[in-house]
Amino acid sequence: MRILLVEDELQLAGTLRAALERERFVVDFADRLSTAREAAALAAFELVLLDRTLPDGDGLSLVPVLRASNPGLAIIVLSARGDVSDRVAGLDEGADDYLIKPFSLDELLARIRAVRRRPADLANDDVRAGSLIFDLTNEEATIAGKRLDLPRRELRVLAALIRRRGRTVLRESLEQAVFGFDDEIQSNTLDSHISRLRRKLADAGAGVEIHAIRGVGYLLRGEA
Repeated sequence: MRILLVEDELQLAGTLRAALERERFVVDFADRLSTAREAAALAAFELVLLDRTLPDGDGLSLVPVLRASNPGLAIIVLSARGDVSDRVAGLDEGADDYLIKPFSLDELLARIRAVRRRPADLANDDVRAGSLIFDLTNEEATIAGKRLDLPRRELRVLAALIRRRGRTVLRESLEQAVFGFDDEIQSNTLDSHISRLRRKLADAGAGVEIHAIRGVGYLLRGEA
């Protein structure tokens, strides 16, 4: 899952970003509304964590902008403004949840899991290819009932490929799914992740192959 964290308290933002990345999320950061709008126009996010009190306005003003371009986007407001009227305003504006500061990391992670289990997503929860089953909600891969332990970026590569199994995924789309805006990406970084992922899938007997489409991207399909 790729997350946009919109928060102007730099210490809190750094703490949250590090914690979320330990949970294998890809996290981009914006400290004001203008930067968040630019980020949302450049990348496909699955979740936005949105502060309300930002240097250039109320974070709630961003909700309809995000919803217009990505109706299925999950939005959780993180705010010290905890009066009932504030929470009602946030939910009425279109946020999926409203979490009052200060909050515990465990509660935030639980709420993230909750918005990822929304009914619209449940029908396509598991994707199968070969002997591999991929849980799209929890982003977990299993083979013969055994969880395949993968580093965050290899897991994101696999998630992007298996969502479009049997079809070519553009290199640019894979890089967007795996790397944040401020990650340093060498020309062969993605290829290295895919090479390691191929080897691990083969060693685990996943029954899938990842094919390179020269000059275009990669394709995942079940072995013949």
